[in-house]
Amino acid sequence: MTWDPFGTIADTLWLGGGQWAGKSTVARILARRCGITAYHYDYHDARGHDARRVADRAARGEPLTGPGPDEVWVRRTSAEMARDALEEFGRRFEWTLDDLRGLVSGRPILAEGWGLRPELVAPLLDSPGRMLVMVPTEEFRQRQLRELPRAREFGPQVSDPERAQANRVDRDRLLAVSAAEAAREHGIRVLAVDGSRDAEQVADEVADHFSPYLANLS
Repeated sequence: MTWDPFGTIADTLWLGGGQWAGKSTVARILARRCGITAYHYDYHDARGHDARRVADRAARGEPLTGPGPDEVWVRRTSAEMARDALEEFGRRFEWTLDDLRGLVSGRPILAEGWGLRPELVAPLLDSPGRMLVMVPTEEFRQRQLRELPRAREFGPQVSDPERAQANRVDRDRLLAVSAAEAAREHGIRVLAVDGSRDAEQVADEVADHFSPYLANLS
């Protein structure tokens, strides 16, 4: 049984899925609209979790900085990158649970992020309705890559930016596909985001999915 001293983890709602599906945007909309507490995985992962990664490497006797950008993005295949990401998600998930243990709110907590994998979350759920997995259709993914600067611009300095970006995009596709497959295996709903509705309308559908847990909010 997962240690949950304040019952926060048991009461959390979960929004996982693929990159560029609009999870963070929807969580922010629902936080403002319903007064729920939003937990953004990416924010914590880039800050407190990164420090824990360094400590974890030190404990395992690995270089503190990890592999270089070319080793991460250029020299590996997208399938290898997806496999490594899944392994890392499993390691980092305990850090997310640790964050949630200390996050006590008078309102429901909605945790969102691509690292909140269905296979990791499912054992914690009293009902599969506590989770929703959002994945972009391929057409919407391509639109996001064209229109979102943070999606189309590759940040790290690498020797072959085009290959690195192609690897990143295909890794994200593979992870989205596997997230949807894992969700279905665990009876968790998958919401395909195709761009035909704006963020407010997608938030309406997500709110409807979680309505049994939001019903008493005023």
